[in-house]
Amino acid sequence: MKIEVTDLRNDHDDSFVASQFGTYNATFTVKDFRLLRVFARDADGSIIGGLLADTYWQYLEVHKLWVSQAHRNKGHASRSMNAAEDEARLRGCKHALLDTFSFQALGFYQKLGYTEFGRLEGFSGKHKRHYLHKRLDGMHR
Repeated sequence: MKIEVTDLRNDHDDSFVASQFGTYNATFTVKDFRLLRVFARDADGSIIGGLLADTYWQYLEVHKLWVSQAHRNKGHASRSMNAAEDEARLRGCKHALLDTFSFQALGFYQKLGYTEFGRLEGFSGKHKRHYLHKRLDGMHR
């Protein structure tokens, strides 16, 4: 056996590992993984904000939420999150989860009803990573 460590992307090898991982997981779960994307566009169709997420196993997992600097504090991020949560509910999701760094949007997510369930410290020597959860089915934690 040989262990290989690299920082180069190899789509074939990546796909193989992802496929094997998925095959293993399929023996324990249903296959209901779906991408969920939300885009805020200006009048000419340019993206001024976007949300990248997935839904699976009754969870919405938000990976990235971004709004351009010129369009912040106008409700675009809240409307994008609400749209993602509404779509997730239509897909049968009962929970949402995400993480954010201390220099990003912790207070924003808390205002939307997310609660912290975990935290790691020491990113880049000074930042915290906050892990957040929200019930989408109206039940309390």
